[in-house]
Amino acid sequence: MKMQDLSGKIAVITGASSGIGEATARLLVDEGVHVVLVARRVERLQALAAELGDSATVEGLDVADSAAVAAMFARIKERFGGIDLLFNNAGIGISSTFEDSDPADWKTMIDANLYGVLNCTQAAIPLMRGREGAMISSVSSVGGRFGAATWSVYSATKFAVVGFHDALRKELGEEGIRVSVLEPGAVWSEFGENVSEAIHERRLQLDALQSADVAQALVFAFAQPANVLIQEILMRPVKQIIP
Repeated sequence: MKMQDLSGKIAVITGASSGIGEATARLLVDEGVHVVLVARRVERLQALAAELGDSATVEGLDVADSAAVAAMFARIKERFGGIDLLFNNAGIGISSTFEDSDPADWKTMIDANLYGVLNCTQAAIPLMRGREGAMISSVSSVGGRFGAATWSVYSATKFAVVGFHDALRKELGEEGIRVSVLEPGAVWSEFGENVSEAIHERRLQLDALQSADVAQALVFAFAQPANVLIQEILMRPVKQIIP
């Protein structure tokens, strides 16, 4: 099967300081891509960039800050001229029954999981025009297809990401810009580790995916021939039957 040669392409990865974002950065650099690492934890990005060498650029910011995002993409345009991949990976999940949930937590999730995607995607689109095989890909979740108790607001944000991508695909397809969404189930990452001991135990029981498994799916979709769109990748551990 003939795949795209990714050498020399430019990728922006949000949430790159750990987990899926970090794993994706490593895989893309191995394929010859220059990665722009985006996250709030600058020291983590700098440590990763030191490992990746000249193939990485660090941008510390909060993707929910629209002005900061716009300024970042302006810098990227000035330096690189455009981008070939936007990987909207930054996100957060806070578990609680909805009745007991804190509206401040609703805002935290909506800002990161939805506004972050909207801010980065809108700023990235003009930098993708005319670049063969350009792709926007975002991380939704199994929770963006099937609701789960104690994850109502998180699921709402991830359902929104799926709907947004389906509409955006129809807006950009004729221009040759691909729009794809990843929907992973249980993954070993800081997201899971930080929620609760119960989540940790569930990951063990399910033999959860590794971050590199999800990263590999992203690279597979991106490396398809430019006229091929892998629109959705729903992936989960074999043992994850519910949801």
